[in-house]
Amino acid sequence: MAVFLPVGEELAAGVSIDEKLAELRRILREMGSVVVGYSGGADSALLLKVAKEELGDKAVGVIAESESYPKSELDAAIELARAMGVSIVRARTQELEREEYASNATDRCYHCKLELFSHMATIADDLGFRWIAYGANHDDLGDYRPGQQAGQDVGARAPLIEAGLTKPEIRHISKQLNLPTWDKPAMACLSSRFPYGVRITAELLARVEAAEEYLRAELGFREVRVRHHDDVARLELGADEMDRLLDRDLRTQISRRLKALGYYHVAVELEGYRSGSMNAGITGSSNG
Repeated sequence: MAVFLPVGEELAAGVSIDEKLAELRRILREMGSVVVGYSGGADSALLLKVAKEELGDKAVGVIAESESYPKSELDAAIELARAMGVSIVRARTQELEREEYASNATDRCYHCKLELFSHMATIADDLGFRWIAYGANHDDLGDYRPGQQAGQDVGARAPLIEAGLTKPEIRHISKQLNLPTWDKPAMACLSSRFPYGVRITAELLARVEAAEEYLRAELGFREVRVRHHDDVARLELGADEMDRLLDRDLRTQISRRLKALGYYHVAVELEGYRSGSMNAGITGSSNG
């Protein structure tokens, strides 16, 4: 879990969290109107909440609805937006129809984000809004994030990066603002569960979604990934949850359910959950 800094404490760069939050608010006011790409994660939830506070009805969220996004996450994100009083547009994205996405090369995320940003740009034009924005944070600058290149190519802004906000700071501010996402585990697109080069299909996405939903909703695992390797499901669990697998009955239950979904073998990653484990071999990578 992230380390939280007391409000007002000076960071290494000499800028406090309070000052960064104030800068984020200033940036959003200067933008005047914005369509925010919203997933219900910690970053986009904070960005959308602050945008709503600063711009009122001139801030609207857009959430992608597709096979790549778990339905449980979609429902939770919409409920949170409702609680924040933010208007949300559900965009039915068609990234699977893009061959560059379905073929699952290392730039897959670039084409996924292009699909989302194209919907956001259309919505912004229809509303007469000036900007589209997304929730990348300052820590993402050191990661392998093709989606950020897509943002730059279409002129989307990343106000959290512009304000210099890191992931720990975003979680800290979110807690202060009573956002339930302050300690929510990261949740990348379901396509990040597949090795590059394995073709992404709606059927395989549904299988991974069902497996992860079972582990979370029915068994109560909090931080989990089901990595797809043809007929093998490789489980990655949070470090503090690995001990649960010492229970033989639980292991048997998990194995039976995942095999019923179509896997022949169920394996466990002994290192536990690692963000970007499917990016092994790509320098500086971290992607779900």
